[in-house]
Amino acid sequence: MRVLAAMSGGVDSAVAAARAVEAGHDVVGVHLALSRNAGTLRTGSRGCCTIEDSMDAQRVANLLGIPYYVWDFSERFKADVVDDFIAEYTAGRTPNPCMRCNERIKFAALLEKALALGFDAVATGHYAKVLTGASGALELHRASAEAKDQSYVLGVLTAEQLAHAYFPLGDTPSKALVREEAAARGLSVAKKPDSYDICFIPDGDTKGWLADKVGEAPGDIVDRSGAVVGSHEGAHAYTVGQRRGLHLGTPAPDGRPRFVLEVRPKENTVVVGPKEALATALIAGSRFSWAGLDPLASGLVASPGEAFDCEVQIRAHAEPVAARASVETDASGAAELVIVPDAPLDGVAPGQTAVVYVGTRVLGQCTIDRTVSAVPVGA
Repeated sequence: MRVLAAMSGGVDSAVAAARAVEAGHDVVGVHLALSRNAGTLRTGSRGCCTIEDSMDAQRVANLLGIPYYVWDFSERFKADVVDDFIAEYTAGRTPNPCMRCNERIKFAALLEKALALGFDAVATGHYAKVLTGASGALELHRASAEAKDQSYVLGVLTAEQLAHAYFPLGDTPSKALVREEAAARGLSVAKKPDSYDICFIPDGDTKGWLADKVGEAPGDIVDRSGAVVGSHEGAHAYTVGQRRGLHLGTPAPDGRPRFVLEVRPKENTVVVGPKEALATALIAGSRFSWAGLDPLASGLVASPGEAFDCEVQIRAHAEPVAARASVETDASGAAELVIVPDAPLDGVAPGQTAVVYVGTRVLGQCTIDRTVSAVPVGA
């Protein structure tokens, strides 16, 4: 099999490439240049896809004896991930850029180019598994190492993309074993720290970065009744569940802390309230997809629109929650995935991704468009 190994410069993708070579595949390594700033350097464990990461990936490729290339995807990354991130925040939503990167860069732009060049699959260092289900169709499943499972950020993959996805680390019990293997193979990245935070905001100051991109627009902070309790310099700087940095001029009647409950960009207002009002009884999204067979084809439902049992996960490292889900028609006549958790979810924001599981299988996902609080206004 001809395999294009996406090499980020980290230990996971390095070991994934090494395993692909060891399995006898014809492997070519590629590093994606995603930054327009050619001088970008990594700072400890902040940032990724930098000059330093490219050099680390090349050293691994040289040791493995495989061809290595750097492909410039910076224009596509800016349009599909960075600009989308700005647009979502400006619209009062909380986006997940890692989901967009997997969806539009690694398993769209990169996979499209790989297939055009005659490759059979793209290998990455994600901790997830592609298995053949009872029907013979491919399914995306959680990795064996639950602590490192990354199936959540892959929930956007389609059946066609799964057919060309290769995850050599899916059965590895722990990240520690991957590092040990990297050291045993003589890979220089064996002890390299994992990257975290948003790769294009390596200093972690999302509020400052957004203010620089979209400017400041002062507005009101209101409570659930609409009473003004403070002011802000830009609604884009706030996200649902936030407590710190509100600087409210009017304390709550009961003296308890208040949290961001909603961001209303059209009105340029931020709504705050008690922590219990963050409890969410229902989430729904019209931008949904299935990672393989849909519920009807999978036998989970007997007819379209029927609800089925599942688990829902709303953050990469959140605990899955038992739920019921169904595809329904919203007020505009569009189809949407509606998910009702057995127990209220905490602090869900529009723009987040809800990934639906049946057992260890990733059934699909939706970008959350709307939520329904479990605590009515005035309660």
